Amino acid sequence: MSVDSPRKAAVEVLRSVREEDAYANLAMPGVLARMSLTGRDAGFATELAYGTLRWQGFYDAILTTCVSRPWADVDPDMQAVLRLGVHQLLNMRVPSHAAVDSSCELARSLGSPGGASARAGFANAILRKVAAHDLEYWVTTIGSIGGVAGLAARWSHPAWIVRAFQDALGEKRAELPALLAADNEPAHPVLVARPGRIDPEVLKVRPEVAPGRFSPLAAVLLSGAPDALDIVRSGAVGVQDEGSQLVALALTRAAVSQPENAWLDMCAGPGGKAAVLAGLAAVGGISFTAVELHPHRAQLLKRALGEVPAEIIVGDAIDAPWGDHLFDRILIDAPCTGLGALRRRPEARWRKSPTDLATLGPLQRALLKSAVAATRPGGVIIYATCSPHLAETEFVIADFVSGQPRVVVEDARELLPEVSDVGSGPFVQLWPHRHGTDAMFFALLRKTG
Repeated sequence: MSVDSPRKAAVEVLRSVREEDAYANLAMPGVLARMSLTGRDAGFATELAYGTLRWQGFYDAILTTCVSRPWADVDPDMQAVLRLGVHQLLNMRVPSHAAVDSSCELARSLGSPGGASARAGFANAILRKVAAHDLEYWVTTIGSIGGVAGLAARWSHPAWIVRAFQDALGEKRAELPALLAADNEPAHPVLVARPGRIDPEVLKVRPEVAPGRFSPLAAVLLSGAPDALDIVRSGAVGVQDEGSQLVALALTRAAVSQPENAWLDMCAGPGGKAAVLAGLAAVGGISFTAVELHPHRAQLLKRALGEVPAEIIVGDAIDAPWGDHLFDRILIDAPCTGLGALRRRPEARWRKSPTDLATLGPLQRALLKSAVAATRPGGVIIYATCSPHLAETEFVIADFVSGQPRVVVEDARELLPEVSDVGSGPFVQLWPHRHGTDAMFFALLRKTG
């Protein structure tokens, strides 16, 4: 029996993620093209790789009980083969014999020929232990660990992230399993009708989409790839989570004294929120400035904005590269751990660590300080993160405003009247399991004067 191309593709993607820190969604298209995989074969390879990455923690917990030596001592390529095998056994419609046999051949094909038989025999012995029980048995077994460790293993999240989500849920921590489960559900792409470039109704009547749940600009793509749509290729429609759209719209809904002159997006790349804001600013005759630190992201920003009038600055927003200009509305889409978007990047949860918070915190506070200096009296700032971690959200705001007598925190919930259950205020916290969005957070600040 030879190893089929879809399984080869999956193991190659896992190796790229492990050895090159590649993003699976960026590595996969190249692997599929190189192996000439399309249609059902491409779909099988994608589900096998993404699903294995997403459920890696759960599968490791299972395999630990089946391997006689420490799991960490197993060769990384063999770990990948076994995880792929477990995913086929427990979460794909692959007959047990096919999942085991194909995994044995995959193990045989790895490394030097000398140990091929031993590798195949090892894979066979371990996967037959897994196959002796169904998914329900393994869910019960791993879940019986109890506490945060049990939830982390059962729902395939690092324990520190489970604790962070539990803290962020606060009084509603009973929702934690539902949140973790939602993180493991692949999300449909969400499209955005960019203001001034296309009527949202033109997007929503297309047969391959359904209207978004909250954003008047949103449509959910039910089938196919976004790039296959002409309106996406033209730039009139973008790909943007509905929670991200709501953050941009919220900034435009806050009350400011008239007339308005200028808006600023301080961390604008790759341009999703900036495209919404720039379009709405142009409609209102308001100037729009977008700042991005990294040149390659600034190019993505330029592409997203298209012909919409905007000033794009490549520079560090902490250093106020816009000079002495003051703005009516400022968005800080702050660099963060991205824990709110784990469902979209299956490997991301295994790359993050608590040490990331130590480097991001000072940067988030510095951006807030720069924003306050650039806001005219009476103007507003929205501070947003795609993370619900308290150290990146409420704690940052509380710490910052304590030393800013000219800054007040207002109730951000009033900016999204169409969305319920966003927290006790004054902040807004969206959740995948409640709202079907990424776990976006935002706070509304006003500069007094």
